[in-house]
Amino acid sequence: MVSRSFDGEYIARTIEKLGFVAVRGSSSRGGAQALLGMKSQLEQGNLVAFTIDGPRGPKYVAKPGPVQLSRSTSLPMAAFYVAISDAWVLNTWDQFVIPKPFAKALVRFSAKVQVPANADDAQVTEFHRELQAALDRVTSFAEANVARVGTPEFPIRKSNRVIGSSGHRAI
Repeated sequence: MVSRSFDGEYIARTIEKLGFVAVRGSSSRGGAQALLGMKSQLEQGNLVAFTIDGPRGPKYVAKPGPVQLSRSTSLPMAAFYVAISDAWVLNTWDQFVIPKPFAKALVRFSAKVQVPANADDAQVTEFHRELQAALDRVTSFAEANVARVGTPEFPIRKSNRVIGSSGHRAI
């Protein structure tokens, strides 16, 4: 899900060029319609992702959409974060990042969590807290380790091969 904002347009065009479908909407504009669009994409066997902090923030604070979607589809959710080693940071509420040439990225995923379809409001609130905690963990880890990309602990992946700093390859 990508917001209908100016930044969202940039993100939508980028992910579409990468072969993904951009479902437009946010917690403040078109959210219910976008959730239905994402549910439809899941029913077609596609993966979906949210810009989790919404169009107005606060930065890195998860909105409830992923929890609602997991609950309505009986599919698991996970948080992820992409840390960039060298980037231009825009003066926006979310400090939008544009990677500089030759920057390295570290992507960190949390464990999957599934929200039961029959979860009550208290349970949904707890799953939302768990999602936020997972986002906080993956963000901290990726930011703390992005400088180590290219070392044996964090080899650079190209296609299905892993290329370590010594040039040795592994599948």
